[in-house]
Amino acid sequence: MSAGRGTLRGGPAALRAQHPLPRGLGLLLVLLIWEGVARATAGSFIIAAPSQIAGYMVSHSGLLWRAFGATLASAVQGFVWGNLAGVLLALLVVLLPRGERLLSTLALLVFCLPLVATGPILRVLYGPGTGPQVTLAALAVYYTTFLPVLVGLRAAPQGWFDLVRSYGRGRMTALREVRLPAALPYLVAGLQIAAPAAFLGAMVGEFTGAERGLGVLTVRALRALDLPATWAIAVIAAGVSMLAFAAVGALGRRLDLAPPEVLMAPPVARSRRPWEAPAQALLALAAALLIWKGSMEVFGLPRFFAKRPEDVWLYLVTGPGAEAQRARLFAALGETLALAGPGYLAGLGLGAGLALLLALAPRLGGAVIPLSIALRSIPIIATAPLIVWALGRGAAGTITVVAVMIFFPTLIACQHGLARTPRAVLDLFEVYASSPLRRLLGAQLPAMLPAFFASARMAIPAAILAVTTAEWLATGRGVGALMATVASTSDYGMLWSAIALVGLAAVLAHALVAALERAVLARTSAEQLAR
Repeated sequence: MSAGRGTLRGGPAALRAQHPLPRGLGLLLVLLIWEGVARATAGSFIIAAPSQIAGYMVSHSGLLWRAFGATLASAVQGFVWGNLAGVLLALLVVLLPRGERLLSTLALLVFCLPLVATGPILRVLYGPGTGPQVTLAALAVYYTTFLPVLVGLRAAPQGWFDLVRSYGRGRMTALREVRLPAALPYLVAGLQIAAPAAFLGAMVGEFTGAERGLGVLTVRALRALDLPATWAIAVIAAGVSMLAFAAVGALGRRLDLAPPEVLMAPPVARSRRPWEAPAQALLALAAALLIWKGSMEVFGLPRFFAKRPEDVWLYLVTGPGAEAQRARLFAALGETLALAGPGYLAGLGLGAGLALLLALAPRLGGAVIPLSIALRSIPIIATAPLIVWALGRGAAGTITVVAVMIFFPTLIACQHGLARTPRAVLDLFEVYASSPLRRLLGAQLPAMLPAFFASARMAIPAAILAVTTAEWLATGRGVGALMATVASTSDYGMLWSAIALVGLAAVLAHALVAALERAVLARTSAEQLAR
């Protein structure tokens, strides 16, 4: 018996190490099925066969390698700067809690700027070079790090803060000794989500007139309907993102990030000043308008393409033709929101539901997680046209694009939230011999909710990016197609008006999610609302 127990002691990982052949056979089976499906649907221009992809990579290895190096350099720079900005912003919010609404709103507004519109503007501002690529890569990741880190900085037992105060120490000591260690697991989650986003941002930046990079090759492949080239670029981008995801995860495991102790926080008292929230919202709006106008005046940007707030007001409200321009913009925005909403909800539901399923059946993770990473890692500028071509230019195709863009960050965030369930709570459920489902609903699900709502807030800009990209590259409808059209015709009044309106819609959606979050977390995770 002892020998038998020794054989099984390593568990599934040991068995896989002793028998690597089944995994290789599984991969071979997937490739064979992929090859067969691609050849059977060759006339539909949707799927490239692995043999075609490999052939393109071999015959164009030099071109792909040079393009990959250029994109990777921009993505790495943007990844570093964006994540650094996200962490510093989260620290600032914790140290200055009264400024949270202002800082969070400004951060959200910047993150919600549609890449379809900001890319051409950045190219005009920077001129030749890698400036737009690095900037868009940084913009694509800083908010996805800011929110998880902010959640983590608050994910500590209230008693620890009481202990710090009992020794007469202040916020900086609490930050160094309590908050930063508690935030490390959430930082890992943010970095894992940021890796594919940085690569995507760099590629979108290359769309705006770069000389080299995978984004440039993607544009050429899409215009030439070169299916093997499109899939080869997608496979390269997915592979890089998966490697980065695995590397960050390995770093997190190396740090041996243990679950926290039981999190206890006093109930959050409601504000006795009902005017405070609207006043903060107005202050944030005024600050955004001031920064918008002030930055353009400081840098002396010409009004021809750098429109100020008053220019947008004139274009949409008081200027000649304002009514027709307003009707055109609102009609396009209505089409976009009608598709972004269902895709947003579908992506959130799929990501959270899959995380809960994997908590009940963790062995499925070996098959589900790599596929999920691959789907999310393929740049949306490559997947959006393929999905729309496969499902049609109607609602189904665009909604699917949005859902695919959202579900992976939600899955990763929810998995990290489930892993943060306090060990003492799990031990209590084990003492009472609770079923896995009861443990999930009673202990793990409440622990997951802060991460889920952080993901729900991050998903709002992601939904905007996904739907506008699909409209831009595939469907030709909605505000995404409108922004691409007016950018090509130098109608910067409409372009800046669309940017402002999309940003305002995102802020309103974010406010609705934040209100729901506060209502739920006040009952389940009060430490997230404590200041």
